[in-house]
Amino acid sequence: MAGNPVTEGRTAQVKPSDVGKTKAPPKVPANLAKQRLRTVRETSAGGLMVSGLDGPGEERCAALIGRVDRRGRMMWSLPKGHIETGETAEQTAIREVAEETGIKGNVVAPLGKIDYWFVSEGKRIHKTVHHYLMRFTGGELSDADYEVAEVAWVPLTDLPRRLTYSDERRLARVAEDVIAELTADPDRMAESESQGARTEPNAYEKAAAARNQKRNEPPVVAKPRRRRRRGRRGAGRGGDGDESSGAPAAHSPPAGSGPPDAT
Repeated sequence: MAGNPVTEGRTAQVKPSDVGKTKAPPKVPANLAKQRLRTVRETSAGGLMVSGLDGPGEERCAALIGRVDRRGRMMWSLPKGHIETGETAEQTAIREVAEETGIKGNVVAPLGKIDYWFVSEGKRIHKTVHHYLMRFTGGELSDADYEVAEVAWVPLTDLPRRLTYSDERRLARVAEDVIAELTADPDRMAESESQGARTEPNAYEKAAAARNQKRNEPPVVAKPRRRRRRGRRGAGRGGDGDESSGAPAAHSPPAGSGPPDAT
């Protein structure tokens, strides 16, 4: 599922085409400036679920989710969530869209990734989201998910005005080009859709799932280092103490001072 409300919102966006490029971490809010924030990496997947994909362009709609931010504003975005153990990114996208909107679909083609930083719950989070073009196959929109305030079918032509985040608006424009190319070549569309049915996660997805699973674990607190006690001045070589520790040197007991004879 999507994460909790964030402290600063999205402080940096990266174009979907800028694969591998990451902007600098955000400035830490004043109330956290004096705290040492733990940096956490999170990897998610989601998608642009489109109904009427094979029909006329003016009839195509995409499913969006709305969340209310701390100022009471409705923030419209694409459904997405963390990759879980045993999942491919495509499987995560299908599951998350179903959980957050109530509808089902198939992955048609990758749209790119969005990379950004934000601060939440005392952590500096570096998040990567892999997005996919998806075909609607069934179900009805539902806002039953506790993290979602509203869900809606929005015409593709209205996405630039409805989506809150600029990086997702750019992603919607990328989707228009991908849809135009695939619908013009049905064989290519079918081939692309079959490639989106992967069921075996690769090494990247396995590592991402492992990181996601640990994201809420408390940080490991380093044990304080014990300071070695230095010997007293005069101890050591040539003094009255042991050479290495500075402890008083051992002396042989005087004659007759041992334990009394048992007999």
